[in-house]
Amino acid sequence: MVGFYRTCLIDQILPYSPADYVRRPPVPAESPTLGLGHLQFEALITAARLSPNINDFALIAMLGLLGLRIFEACGANINNLGEEHGHRVMKIRGKGDKTVLIPLPPAVARAIDGAVDGRDHGPILRNTYGVRMDRHAATRRLKALADEAGVQTARMHPHMLRHTFVTTMLDAGVSLRDVQIAARHADPRTTMRYDRARKNLDRHPNYILAAYMASGT
Repeated sequence: MVGFYRTCLIDQILPYSPADYVRRPPVPAESPTLGLGHLQFEALITAARLSPNINDFALIAMLGLLGLRIFEACGANINNLGEEHGHRVMKIRGKGDKTVLIPLPPAVARAIDGAVDGRDHGPILRNTYGVRMDRHAATRRLKALADEAGVQTARMHPHMLRHTFVTTMLDAGVSLRDVQIAARHADPRTTMRYDRARKNLDRHPNYILAAYMASGT
C-alpha cells in the first residue's frame, strides 16, 4: 500500500501520501525459518533420488536446487520446459506475475525428466491421483522424505528448502549479489535475513582478516 501511494505521488495523482506518518512494524533482521544443514540436505536429496515416487526427486530439486517457491514448483507445466542458448531452461511465473527463465543444471533436468516420464503436456509434478500436486501434497511428501532420510526438524515445510537454497549457496562461496539474483530478491537485505538466523560463524569476516594478516601476527 505504501508503494501504491508513493506511485500516486510521483504521478501527481495525489498531493501527498496518506501513509507518510503511518507507523509500520519493523521487519526483523533474521527470518524465523531455518534452512537445512549441508548433511541434512544431502540426505534429503539422496532419499528423494532413491524414492519409488518419480515426483519426489523433482520436487526436492525444484525447491532446494532451483530455489522455487512452492506455488511456482506446483504451477510449472511441461510446456514451460525448453532450451535457450544451449541450456535446458524452465519458464516460471513468479511473484508479482513476473515470468522468469530458470536454467536447469543437469541433475535437476534429469529429476524433472523423470517426473515428466515421457508426457508432452500437463503439470510437471503430480500427486498420487495423477493430477497436479498442490502445496499440501508437497508438504506431505517432504515430511515423508525427511523421515526416510532421518532428518530431524521441528516442522518440515516447502519454504525451508528455499532457505536451504540460499544458505547453501552462501556456504559454497557464491557472492551475496549472485545469490540475491538467483533467489529473485528485490533487496539484498531479504537474502541476508535467510542466512542470519543460523548465526553461522564459519564465514565471519574476522577469519578472513586474520588469515590475510597471518604473516604479521
